Amino acid sequence: MVTTSTLVRFRGRLHDPRTATAIGRWLGAGIAVCFLTGLISHGLQTPPGWLAPHLPTRPVWLYRVTQGLHVATGIAVVPLLLAKLWTVYPRLFVRPPVRSVRHALERLSIAVLVSAALLEVFLGLMNVSQWYPWPFSFRKVHWALAWVLAGSLLLHLAVKAPVIAAHWRRAPADADARDRRSLLLGVGAAVATVTVTTVGQTLTPLRGVTLLAPRHPGHHQQGLPVNRTAAQAGIRPAAVAADAWRLRVAGPRGFERSLAALNAEPQHAASLPIACVEGWSANADWAGVRLRDLLDRAGAPEDAFVRVVSLQSGGAFSVMEMPPPYARDPLTLLALRLNGEVLSPDHGFPARVIAPGRPGVWQTKWVTRIEVLE
Repeated sequence: MVTTSTLVRFRGRLHDPRTATAIGRWLGAGIAVCFLTGLISHGLQTPPGWLAPHLPTRPVWLYRVTQGLHVATGIAVVPLLLAKLWTVYPRLFVRPPVRSVRHALERLSIAVLVSAALLEVFLGLMNVSQWYPWPFSFRKVHWALAWVLAGSLLLHLAVKAPVIAAHWRRAPADADARDRRSLLLGVGAAVATVTVTTVGQTLTPLRGVTLLAPRHPGHHQQGLPVNRTAAQAGIRPAAVAADAWRLRVAGPRGFERSLAALNAEPQHAASLPIACVEGWSANADWAGVRLRDLLDRAGAPEDAFVRVVSLQSGGAFSVMEMPPPYARDPLTLLALRLNGEVLSPDHGFPARVIAPGRPGVWQTKWVTRIEVLE
């Protein structure tokens, strides 16, 4: 352990192992929650081949809860991370900077940990705000960094285990106990404030105080936010005109339907949430034709995967593949109406997919083609 004689003198107090351990407990718990819910989010968005046929469609609010918790915890981690860095930053000025090979490796591991944590939080906040000032895929980099952060954190805990164990339990009050308590109360208040003023984008009872969240699910057309408008997706009005649009279903007995023909078919209703990776979610009433009825008419096998193609021009989500559990679920609809109204252009008119428990990016809008895959 570094002695005070090897540190540059700092006037601030509480740059000590006990304070760092107290804040570190909260921060570690937050990172663990983010990591575990991130695994669920990634698995639902890009499942490996062996998992795709076994993804759960119940409970219908699964992704809404896990992704809402992921984003809310990620935001709450921000003041914790800043407080932790404030507590330990004097150790950046240790003299001499490197005393041994072991000390060099320890400092290198801390540099990786701090860099990964700051970058992961920054990328997450930018994604919540839908601002992408970088040329790379947010999803892939965020996923890779999560493993770097988890690995470097485990290494740091292993190296610092004796110090953490020595200061984990409450000890007799020292000269800094009152100041430490005040600091921890302040950090806790900051965590509570950012959580309460943002989590309402998922947690309905707190929507009235959603002051800092970039989305308020109730303040948008037809009661739902829109991440990408029809204009942004390159949807030409002529392509979705009611008298011109056709749905093409490709399969052993492929067929084509106009919007009028779809509206004449038996309609089904479902109350389902839509939840986006940015953290917002809302429940809505959907109505339309069950996807499994369309697949049966096309002669699709029960275990067939389905590809859904959007009129959206380009983009990572213009083509979506749906595993059998979702495609055959009785609540999965080719929705034609939202909250009692015909879909607006920005919500996917003439038709969009809505399925239980799926991320919002896979609830494809402006559907033009459904393909039964081998």
